[in-house]
Amino acid sequence: MEHQVRQLLADKVSGNQVGIWLLLPELQRLGVWDLLCAWTGQPGDHVEPRLALHLINESALCLCSMRRRRSLSQKGFELANGLPFVPTDAAVHQLLAARTVQQTQQLQVALGKLRRAGQHFHGGLLAIDPHRLVSYSKRQMRRHRFSTHERARKMAQTFFLLDAQTQQPVCFTLASSATTATQAAQQLLDLSAQILDLPAHPQPKPLVLADKEHCSHELFAAVVRQGRFDLLVAMPARPRSAAARSVLHGLPFTEQWAGFATVQRPFHFHGHEDLPLVEFIQRSGARPADYLFEAFLSTASRPELPTLTEDYPERWHIEEFFKQHQALGWDRAGTLNLNVRYAHMTMALIAQAALHQLRQRLGPPVRDWDAPHLADQFFFGLEGDVRVDHDTIVITLYNAPNVELLRQHYERLPEKLHQAGVEPKIPWLYDFKLDFRFR
Repeated sequence: MEHQVRQLLADKVSGNQVGIWLLLPELQRLGVWDLLCAWTGQPGDHVEPRLALHLINESALCLCSMRRRRSLSQKGFELANGLPFVPTDAAVHQLLAARTVQQTQQLQVALGKLRRAGQHFHGGLLAIDPHRLVSYSKRQMRRHRFSTHERARKMAQTFFLLDAQTQQPVCFTLASSATTATQAAQQLLDLSAQILDLPAHPQPKPLVLADKEHCSHELFAAVVRQGRFDLLVAMPARPRSAAARSVLHGLPFTEQWAGFATVQRPFHFHGHEDLPLVEFIQRSGARPADYLFEAFLSTASRPELPTLTEDYPERWHIEEFFKQHQALGWDRAGTLNLNVRYAHMTMALIAQAALHQLRQRLGPPVRDWDAPHLADQFFFGLEGDVRVDHDTIVITLYNAPNVELLRQHYERLPEKLHQAGVEPKIPWLYDFKLDFRFR
């Protein structure tokens, strides 16, 4: 395999997929190769870590059609993975199916710790949200519907935990359609506690934001029992009786500004008086006849105004994250083999982490493009060639955007990596160094 890669490099390569090589220094800075070798259980001279690297770079290209997958060869893409060929679907399936969900979760935890050390996220304000996709599987499985006006359909369920301040994913979990949002949220919080290295009762506790489907006694009881997080959840809107509305009107609201007032009061679930919680209520409207009430449930008392007007609105960043990045590999249901899907989607999580680092060096407007736009206009859109100069692979890119900024970050790359404390030899490229030229 190494002999064939060296022969292709000696022959030189020219194509329009050379832009993907810009992702390689970010994978090296992130320490991805060690993660893949540990996950596959194979040393670096074996093919398995390179197959996993192929999946990461394939995710960065947002490949969603078989036709585009079949056109990857002979343009420099396979060499970026240290391979002389593009792997077959059968080889990739065997790689993914041989790894358990637990092994892939350990990979997520290791990646999360590296990202936290790299300041990708802080972990003080977190958001949970499900990401459900319609499944066309023939299997018997539970069906979901989101309103009474639509037909129940089979769903593939993914649940993400996002750092709401930096808008970067911390971890995700995958489940069959029978798993409830409460059960999945507990799995996510267990994973994130390992990533953030939280003790039993940290001070201050990270605040986790969730929507109405997570408002359950089981989830609040688990969060209070473990003592690692505070939880803030929107309560489902239900028709209130005249007596209940009268009680709300009589609460000692604090007027924050004209037409907006807040109050908090003790709360417990019916039949569970041993679990004391706090209900936040916000009142909108200028006249009593026009009052609208919204309620939120929390595990702890907090200042009302910043909690309701600053913290909870940050939860919507997770919807922006899905819109921007789901094309990396989270927009298709695929197989229901959990080993395969969990591993494949975790490769997309690694790709997103490397892309986040790359975006910091690209400058506007490229860094703000969504994943499909970045793949089409940057990774697929740059012409270039690959050649070897002594112990260094030199990538020449033509007509790149923000070229002066790219020169600053990627020309004389071995020296820059060495100064940053990163080994300039790329292990999956058989210890070649990497450098770039921009024309």
